[in-house]
Amino acid sequence: MLGVAKIAVDKVIPGMRGSDLVEVVGIASRDTAKADAAARRLGLAKSYGSYEALLDDPDIDAIYNPLPNHLHVPWSIEAARRGKHVLCEKPVALSSAEARALLAARDRHAVLIEEAFMVWTHPQWRKSVEICRSGRLGKLQSYVGEFSYYNDDPANVRNVVEWGGGALMDIGCYLVITSRMLFGEEPTRVAGTIARDPASGVDILTSMAIEYPSGQAVGTCSMRMAAYQRVQMFGTQARLEVEIPFNAPPDRPCRLFVDDGRDVFGTGVETIEIPTCDQYRIQADEFARAVRSGAPAPYPLEMSVKNMEILEAIVRSAETGRWESLESEPQSSNPED
Repeated sequence: MLGVAKIAVDKVIPGMRGSDLVEVVGIASRDTAKADAAARRLGLAKSYGSYEALLDDPDIDAIYNPLPNHLHVPWSIEAARRGKHVLCEKPVALSSAEARALLAARDRHAVLIEEAFMVWTHPQWRKSVEICRSGRLGKLQSYVGEFSYYNDDPANVRNVVEWGGGALMDIGCYLVITSRMLFGEEPTRVAGTIARDPASGVDILTSMAIEYPSGQAVGTCSMRMAAYQRVQMFGTQARLEVEIPFNAPPDRPCRLFVDDGRDVFGTGVETIEIPTCDQYRIQADEFARAVRSGAPAPYPLEMSVKNMEILEAIVRSAETGRWESLESEPQSSNPED
């Protein structure tokens, strides 16, 4: 692990340690005392007083990079240069150009580099995709997503614009990737509107409209609203609701609701329970299988480049006040493909 980020220490490492395919060996920090303390807390065999020291360890096969957003690309490339496979936190880069630089490093050094979008492999999202493909909802028409929390701490990395802070990069990216998953298509154009913090410059409230060949997606993300998350998918015959779409709990089942729309009281709602699981363990399992077998990443880096292009287009639209086209070769966003 590069760094002692909260998500790594509290969620990802505990999840990975439940995997039979991954051995979490050590953790690095630029502060030796922090690395030592984290290693003791987590029961890890090794700690490193620099990122370079970890990358130079010949016993390390792969690294997880949860550093602040602006450090994702440089340290992931450095890891690849030293022959390490990379699982990198989202957003994988600050721009699509940076993401393409990661692609080039992946190919040049023949390693696996994957953006850590745990939703891509979570069973509740695989089931949601299955429902959307089954025709049970009828013709897909609309995606509606909300994701918010409250964070006004100026010292927090999410409130530093130069480090890639802001709601869109932190949580809005989930709305983009999951709408792509459920439609199984790539957008044709997007529109966005953004409110920024006057002191820090980060976006604190961003809304987006995304046009797909088969329908439309709308979403709002915020760093200055009450904590909430929900995704719904509407078809001509029924509605799918994902109750806790992104921070899926590791200690209880997830729930999907399919509503046939017979009335507004929910008489026609079927609840589908997804067995309790740890999405970080599943992510680690699938990443490790790909590394061991030489298969492509479960969430290919090419998909990450596209996600960055869409995020950039949302920002451009907010600046120009116009729809922004997304011109690229058609491809599938179906995780089953």
